[in-house]
Amino acid sequence: MHRGRLMGQFDKPEQAARPGTFRRVVTFFRPYWQQIALVLVAILITSGLGLINPYLLKLIIDTAIPQRDMMLLNLFVGLMIVVPIISGLIGVGQSYLSNVVGQRVMRDLRNALYAHLQRMPLRFFTMTRTGEIQSRLANDVGGIQQVVTSTAATIVSNIATVGSTIVLMAAIDVQLTLLSLALAPIFLIVTRRVGALRRELSTSTQRSLADLTAITQETLSVSGVLLTKTFGRQREATERFAAENERLAGLQIRQQMIGRWFFMVINVFFSITPGLVYWVAGRSIIGGDTELTIGSIVAFTTLQSRLFFPLGQLLNVHVDVQGALALFDRIFEYLDLQPEITDRPGALELDPDRVRGRVEYDHVSFRYDSAPPGSDDASERPLALNDVSFTIEPGQLVALVGPSGAGKTTITYLLPRLYDVTSGAVRIDGHDVRDVTLESLGRVIGFVTQETYLFHATVRENLLYGKPDAAQEEIEAAARAAAIHDRIMELPDGYDTVVGERGYKLSGGEKQRLALARVILKDPRILILDEATSALDTHSERLIQAALQPLMRGRTTIAIAHRLSTVLAADQILVVDQGRIVERGTHQELLARDGLYASLYRAQFVTDDAPATLNGGVRLDEEVPAAE
Repeated sequence: MHRGRLMGQFDKPEQAARPGTFRRVVTFFRPYWQQIALVLVAILITSGLGLINPYLLKLIIDTAIPQRDMMLLNLFVGLMIVVPIISGLIGVGQSYLSNVVGQRVMRDLRNALYAHLQRMPLRFFTMTRTGEIQSRLANDVGGIQQVVTSTAATIVSNIATVGSTIVLMAAIDVQLTLLSLALAPIFLIVTRRVGALRRELSTSTQRSLADLTAITQETLSVSGVLLTKTFGRQREATERFAAENERLAGLQIRQQMIGRWFFMVINVFFSITPGLVYWVAGRSIIGGDTELTIGSIVAFTTLQSRLFFPLGQLLNVHVDVQGALALFDRIFEYLDLQPEITDRPGALELDPDRVRGRVEYDHVSFRYDSAPPGSDDASERPLALNDVSFTIEPGQLVALVGPSGAGKTTITYLLPRLYDVTSGAVRIDGHDVRDVTLESLGRVIGFVTQETYLFHATVRENLLYGKPDAAQEEIEAAARAAAIHDRIMELPDGYDTVVGERGYKLSGGEKQRLALARVILKDPRILILDEATSALDTHSERLIQAALQPLMRGRTTIAIAHRLSTVLAADQILVVDQGRIVERGTHQELLARDGLYASLYRAQFVTDDAPATLNGGVRLDEEVPAAE
């Protein structure tokens, strides 16, 4: 599906690692440097302790047994028992600290990504699939969890183990040490190549997983299921899911199998090298060409086995880290997106108790830019609003009327800064909204949108979204004002009834009244209404209209008017066409002018047959005064 240009940057062919990715990952670990330091100390201690037993084994074979010294034998064997216990206890503490640091880094990363997404403008979410966003937050972050929680400690531990082991092996015999490490440089070169392939494949796999998540989110939501069932497209939806699932499975198989032949060769080499060491050392001893003892050979091969396991782990970890860095790249792609709408330094905090509610649009023009700012394509897009100016005095109701797509909803989006103006200014009580904090704007403006959104939670929790600290009495008063309290009490658990995803357990009218109750509870000074009652029955319409009257009283209100009753109650009607205000005045003044408004009115309200609508809105029923 089309995702828009904003998402285009995520669909480019995979390229080399983004510079600075590793450095940025390290910054998430920086707050926990003290715990990390303890982990490093523990790793060094356990690595040092790991060298003791092979050396004790040499002493037992070369000294204690040949000298038949039971005291030395008991001492060496006792130390061989005690040292692993001490090392194991330190290892448990190290593992705990490593996991604590890793999980906190994961927490910080998820919080940073979620908080950043909350700051992104509405444009980002209109151009990005919800499933894609969910995949970045869940699948991509989850995909690096193992690497973050354990890999850093594993790398340090293995490096310390390998380094200390090589030193002790060289102290026993340099020639045998070089033999053991003969092919290591080749292995490192091939491992680097395998890691690069894994990184590229990890990116493709996560993209496929994001597509699968998006398909799931789109088709298994209540709305998606209703659509597939009513259109009889279940088979196509299943086939689409299966095809993407098949692609994902293939990518995951390739990701798991990449480099397996290489690592098989490494393991074979690691397995046969001790035999080569025994052959070379035995040949030297038999020929009398070396001072190596049997104990030295046993100690050396024991150290060798201690070397190969961490060395093999390091090679594997390098491949895993490359795959994880690909996921970090995807996460940082989102973190690098700059929020277009932010608080200016020293932004004004509006006090809801002092806001009068005077709203002014001063020569406002606006375009929906889907291209990056400053690009030629962005400047060539047509204006959605062109030189819009009007003023609403405190407590007034202004109705926006006009054909579908004229720009009415766009006008309302600019007041709470869901978008910023391209030119001109929008002001509240003389303050440009761009100079006001977004949080305080949200407190003084109430918005009832065309699409009622309810959380999969209880009725009470949905209402408390408007005022988290509201008492039960306030909740019930708001519900009564919205004419929904009695219906709530009829629900199985009253205010504790779970409404289902997006409120699908409720009818359209009930959801709309619940949304109105939420806004009433919020008690905003400025109210924006997009009356979505076209799909409701007449009874629900009347209840909602009755609830709107007290809600609008005494508040500055901008209403996209779908009903004649709203138009008649307006202090001023603004007629919008092709992004411009082409007419303004009261109902009677606009009818007398005989312009676009009068044309809309005659075409949609003055009919001989069934009642019609204004703006394609709800039915005009018998409660609305007849046209003069």
